[in-house]
Amino acid sequence: MPLPEHSLRVAIAGATSLLGKDLKYWLEEGGFPAGEIKLVDEELASGTLTEVSGEPAIVQAVNESSFEGLRFVFFAGSPTFAAQHGPAADRAGASVIDMTGGLWAGPRARPWIPGLDALISPPALEALPNDHYPILVSPSTAAIIACSLAAAFTELSPVRLTIVFLQPVSERGEAGVSELENQTIKLLSFQPFPQQVFDTQVAFNLLANWGAGSAERLSDGRKALAREVQRYLGDRISLPAMTLIQAPVFYGQTFAACVEFRDSMSDEALTARLTAAGFKVLSADDPSPSNLTAAGETQPIITIAERDDSVSHGYWFWGAADNFRLASVNATRIAERLLAS
Repeated sequence: MPLPEHSLRVAIAGATSLLGKDLKYWLEEGGFPAGEIKLVDEELASGTLTEVSGEPAIVQAVNESSFEGLRFVFFAGSPTFAAQHGPAADRAGASVIDMTGGLWAGPRARPWIPGLDALISPPALEALPNDHYPILVSPSTAAIIACSLAAAFTELSPVRLTIVFLQPVSERGEAGVSELENQTIKLLSFQPFPQQVFDTQVAFNLLANWGAGSAERLSDGRKALAREVQRYLGDRISLPAMTLIQAPVFYGQTFAACVEFRDSMSDEALTARLTAAGFKVLSADDPSPSNLTAAGETQPIITIAERDDSVSHGYWFWGAADNFRLASVNATRIAERLLAS
C-alpha cells in the first residue's frame, strides 16, 4: 500500500464500543498510515481516558466541528449513532466508512468487501449526481463470511448453499458480555441470574430467539444479515440460505456451511476456491477452527470439505472468525483502496 505524502487524520466514531476498540488497535498495529486517530462517541462515553499510539487520549463527544479536516471517519458504535452523525461527517468532506449498518438504507450507500474484488466487481467510486460520493459500508463479519462463501463457490455452479451462524454475546456489546459472565457465575452458585439484556438464560444454552423483554430481537438480526448479503451480492450470485443461533460464548463468529453441487468436487478444487475468497483453509490434521483459534486472526478459518453421507455431492464446512478483527480489517482495506485509487 503506497503511503500518502501527507499525514492522514482519521476518526473512530463510537470509539468506546468493542468494535471501535478493535478498530483502533488494528489501525495502530496493522500498518495503516494514520497520522492522527481522533476518538469520538456519544455523550455518555465522552471523557473516557484511553491511549492512542502509546499516548494518553480522551474520547470526545460529537459536536459540529468533530469531523472537520478528517480524511476518513469510521462509524463503529451503534447504528442509531451512525445514522445521526454520518451526514455531518459526509458534509465535512470526510470519506465515511460505516461498520454499524446505520447508513445502509441511504441511496448512496455502497457495500464493499475488498478481499472479493477479484471475484465480484467492486462498487463504483465515481461521483454521484450533485457531486456526492458514495458512503462506503463495511458489512458485518457474518455477512462477509456469507458473501465470501457464495463468491467462492459460484464458478462451481452450486445447487444451494446453507449457512448456520453461531453468534457470540459480544454482538450485543459489553452489556452482553457482562450478562453472560454474570449468568454463568450465578448459575454455578445456584443463585438467581441477571437477564436485563437478553431476557432469557444465555449461559449453557443455545437459542433461536431472545426473551420477549429484550430490547433487540435475534430475528431482526437474521433479517439484517439477509439484507446485507442481498445488497452486496445483488443479482450477481445466488443468495445463500442463512440463520443465526445465539451461542453461550463471549467472542468469535463460528459457522457451519453446507453446499450441494450437481457433480462431485475434489478437495483441491474446493480448497482453491475458498483460498481465493480469503479463507484460511486447514488441513485434515489441523485442530478444528474455534472461537479461541480465530481470536486475532485477520482471515476466517475453515476446514477442508467433509462429504455429506445423505446428500449426493453435498459437502460440509466448519469455520470460525474473530467477529471484531475481520470487520476491522475489511473497513481498513476499504480506506486503503480509497487511498490507492
